[in-house]
Amino acid sequence: MMSDAVDTAVPRPLDPTALSAPRKRPRRGGGRVGRVPWPVYVLLGIAVVISVFPLYYMFVIASVGASAVTSIPPRFYPGLNFFDIATKVFDTVPFFQSLLNSAIVSLSIAVIASLLCALAGFAFAKLQFRGRNALFVIVLLTMTVPAQLSVIPQYLIISWLDWVDTLQAIIVPGLASAFGIFWMRQHMATTLNDELMHAARIDGANSWQIFWRIGFPVVRPAAFVLGLITFTSVWNDFMWPFIVLKSPELFTVQIALKQLQANRSIDLALTMGGSFLATLPLLVVFFVVGRRMVAGIMDGAFKG
Repeated sequence: MMSDAVDTAVPRPLDPTALSAPRKRPRRGGGRVGRVPWPVYVLLGIAVVISVFPLYYMFVIASVGASAVTSIPPRFYPGLNFFDIATKVFDTVPFFQSLLNSAIVSLSIAVIASLLCALAGFAFAKLQFRGRNALFVIVLLTMTVPAQLSVIPQYLIISWLDWVDTLQAIIVPGLASAFGIFWMRQHMATTLNDELMHAARIDGANSWQIFWRIGFPVVRPAAFVLGLITFTSVWNDFMWPFIVLKSPELFTVQIALKQLQANRSIDLALTMGGSFLATLPLLVVFFVVGRRMVAGIMDGAFKG
């Protein structure tokens, strides 16, 4: 009886084939985990084609000529005249100077507006003062007012400051926006820890030091996204620069595109060539910083 008990207690040797055999994972929901269904890629591909096609066809018209618009069947492949059209654009208007003016105005507004909106957002989100909520509601209500209604009073202020036909007439009015303040306030409220602020105040930090050393580094991705959105909006703005700028050497790129059109006729190849050249800087900016923009948006989406 003792020998039988001892024999049954001895472990049996493992089968080497059982160790080498792959273990089957249980299937969850009848599909593969982490795989995107192929219809999603099809829909994304269609969306990309629809989005890129106007820009591509603009290049086709600029490289072929106005005949590409009226040709039957339509022509969808580019020609060899793009560089000639581009040279004509630069000869017709001071296009390079206009690009430089737009870059100066857009970059200045994007950088300064991101900082000022972050300051205002920090104040509305983390500072306690009388009338904070009422003032924030007033800021939000300004988003419901059409921009066209503010043109006359804004122009009167610019005229009183003697800023007509200057670049600061475009830069200064765009240094803050209700959307930017709301955007930064939401990020400040959800990402900046109150306990960390209290600890900084105990160490002797004032409000500016808390904002610059703690608050702004935390919401820097959101400020970067706001700056990129602002840069694009200012670059594409036409109405306000067209009202306040008179000298050709101060024209932004959108006004320069307007100068490419004659009074009674429009050279489509010339206009499309200028429009394509004006879009290239934006494409370069999005190509360089697009991944960081998406990271900033997703950073704000998953924090809270």
